[in-house]
Amino acid sequence: MDARALGYPPEVVPERFRQVLDEVRPLAERFSAAGKRLYLVGGVVRDGFVGRPDGSPVGAGSDLDLTTDALPEQVEQIVRPFADAVWLQGKRFGTIGCSKGGRRFEITTHRAEAYSPESRKPEVRFGDDVVTDLSRRDFTVNAMALSVPSLELVDPFGGVEDLAARTLRTPLDPEVSFGDDPLRMLRAARFIAGYGLTPVPELVAAVERMADRLHIVSAERVRDELDRLIVLPSPEAGLWFVVRTGLAAAFLPELPALALEQDPVHRHKDVLAHTIAVVSKTPPDRLLRLAALFHDVGKPKTRSIGPEGVSFHHHDVVGARLTRARMEALRYPAADVETVSRLVELHLRFHTYALGWTDSAVRRYARDAGELLWRLNQLTRADCTTRDRRRAAALASRMDELEERLARLREKEQLDAIRPELDGVAVMDQLGIGPGPEVGRALAFLLEIRLDEGLIGEEEARRRLDRWWAERQEAGGDGG
Repeated sequence: MDARALGYPPEVVPERFRQVLDEVRPLAERFSAAGKRLYLVGGVVRDGFVGRPDGSPVGAGSDLDLTTDALPEQVEQIVRPFADAVWLQGKRFGTIGCSKGGRRFEITTHRAEAYSPESRKPEVRFGDDVVTDLSRRDFTVNAMALSVPSLELVDPFGGVEDLAARTLRTPLDPEVSFGDDPLRMLRAARFIAGYGLTPVPELVAAVERMADRLHIVSAERVRDELDRLIVLPSPEAGLWFVVRTGLAAAFLPELPALALEQDPVHRHKDVLAHTIAVVSKTPPDRLLRLAALFHDVGKPKTRSIGPEGVSFHHHDVVGARLTRARMEALRYPAADVETVSRLVELHLRFHTYALGWTDSAVRRYARDAGELLWRLNQLTRADCTTRDRRRAAALASRMDELEERLARLREKEQLDAIRPELDGVAVMDQLGIGPGPEVGRALAFLLEIRLDEGLIGEEEARRRLDRWWAERQEAGGDGG
């Protein structure tokens, strides 16, 4: 694209920025015509300099954030003739949303905002000074604004220099910034991990002093920020930050609890270090990464030392229960809670494979995992963090073998939908009975055959069902 076609000098338009500027220019011209200033602000400006952590295009898949000296009522008047749709849910906080040609814009009046000591919602005051607005942003690398369409960079707090130096600072004193919104302490972990930034000592010290303030932030906001952190390509630096500053204790106390002390006689590895390594080894699937984060949380409660060293018997079951409770406290949707806690419960299932599995055992593994099979296998692979190459290679080889057997059985037996070869209607027809508990028992009997022997054919299934039914009748029909 020729930058002159946008009306911008070519030398000031970074290649990665051109599509964003093309999309925002018609809107910017409307604000200019109304005598108002408009600025791109925050993440899109930052990413215009350094790109996005995941390598995706600048502005891709997200709203474009802008700030203006126009009041919310004026913003609404300016955008209505332009936009395909306008939404006003954030108007009382100074934000007007609109979309044009599939692109969404969030336009916020310049403001200064501060949390009262025990409030979860900001008190909003509008202003006409972009520098004051930027001073209330979270970090200097986000406290930059680019005027449109004139393309003048406003960077009063040295955000560009901090990006170049890979430094994370707040525009104001960190205690003021984190006092405005304590969630920024957790957000710092995301910038440390996502952009490779090193926090200045005063920022770290402020988090250590103020970590408990995270309690005033809603569980939903904390949950969403945690999700953004764990799906980064390499989240480990951020996870270490939240543990070492004491921040994790305020929203995920199970995580620092994994830093088990080394026993002088029965030496064993640090479960926290292992957990963070497992998270980093898994693909950046949100629910899989959460399962990796929680998979060993049952170990502190099940830790025991015996003649053969440290053991954590049943930590999978205990961990699943703890996972469920913590995710519910963080207001995760029920489906997410079920998926992650089930993965935690199943994460040791594979290890009995070393003893040798029959086809029946493979079918049961697939049945128990269900639609979680891919995630469970990925979690199992990542759970091997040993430095013993021979041991790691042996585990990988066993997993390869299991996946090959699953693939063969899936092709042969439709493993993705393991169920009895007769359904409930067919069972009632075959046995001459109506709906009731006996139908469920019959289906459970047929499912066991399916798991043990695979597909035996409908005719054989009916013959076995008749024999089972006859034996039950002889025994009095009450074997459930």
